[in-house]
Amino acid sequence: MSLSIGVVGLGSFGSLFAELFCCHPAVSRVALCDREPDRIARLAKQPLFQKKFRAQDGFTSFEALCNSDVEAVAIFTQPWLHAPQAIYAMQRGKHVYSAVPLISVPSGDEILEWCERLITTCRQTGMSYMLGETTYFHPGAMFCRRQAAKGAFGTFIYAEGEYLHSFDSPGCDLRAVMAYRLASQAGKEWLQQLERYRQQGAQDSPMHYPTHSTSGPISVMRAYAVKVSAWGTPSSDSYFREGLTPFSNVTALFNMSNGATLRICEHRHCSVLRETFRIYGTDGSYENGIWYAKERAQPLTAEEMRDPLPTEVWNTYVEGCSVSEAYLGHEGSHGYLVHEFVSALEQGRRPSIHAWEAVRYTAPGVIAHKSALRDGEVLSVPDWGDPP
Repeated sequence: MSLSIGVVGLGSFGSLFAELFCCHPAVSRVALCDREPDRIARLAKQPLFQKKFRAQDGFTSFEALCNSDVEAVAIFTQPWLHAPQAIYAMQRGKHVYSAVPLISVPSGDEILEWCERLITTCRQTGMSYMLGETTYFHPGAMFCRRQAAKGAFGTFIYAEGEYLHSFDSPGCDLRAVMAYRLASQAGKEWLQQLERYRQQGAQDSPMHYPTHSTSGPISVMRAYAVKVSAWGTPSSDSYFREGLTPFSNVTALFNMSNGATLRICEHRHCSVLRETFRIYGTDGSYENGIWYAKERAQPLTAEEMRDPLPTEVWNTYVEGCSVSEAYLGHEGSHGYLVHEFVSALEQGRRPSIHAWEAVRYTAPGVIAHKSALRDGEVLSVPDWGDPP
């Protein structure tokens, strides 16, 4: 198969993935789409795109791209646009790769509605959807899924997932990221929508974007959340007090479908920057790069934990992009995400982080926030079942 794909949203993150898609040997044609034509021109001038990008494949309209003859689109636009654009594209016969989150809006009920619409659209259209959750392809997650497939954990008992990331983190200042997004044309339009949300009394939450902490344990245990009890901590930071977010940090306990307990932390006003997970079973456990079996610790390197990429794919990444970008972004996940989406379409199979998986990573956070608002009341988590 020779795949044609349009990459939408060519900021720093989208541009990097445009290079990776262009490098992949199974991709024969790359279209570029952005509201700012100079971004398209900048990428088009790079030698990497000379063979796979045509002048007529530059689009300043997402709708125009979806009406073209490309087979798939990869969405790297603003997070509040992800689900609507994914659904629009699938309804026009395009397979979809979407950057995380599934959607970001200050309304848990609306997020659940978009989960429902995403599943319905996948069923009705038969098109493939993949959520680009980076944590899924962290080395530890790949290793633990291999161990789980062998039954090395035994019976799962307990797991933890954490995404601790202050809005003022020197390594990645989320406050600066948001300011950059809101300065764009799409951001200015979003500010008007935010005011309507404010008037409606809508609320946002760190738990509305929980996939960095939920995807690791859930993908390893192959289970889904059934019930949750959660608590939030108000913040003294003005960003939270004056915004739509009542809690800067939320911690949740989930009862899982396999009988295990899962603790998830989504903290945005804290003194630690950490994204990790731990899983404990009756026969084996995993903690921060260490595998425990029969009480013996086996430290592992990232290279030992990663699944190997096909040699021809890795070689084209190295030749077309810098090694650090192609392999080490978000703990080496970027190249894996691109390869998984492309190879799934090439092989006619469902991508690993498909729509049913994506909503299982997303919806639990929405209900966790609702529980926190009710002082830890135990609430049921909706589930859309397994894919057909």
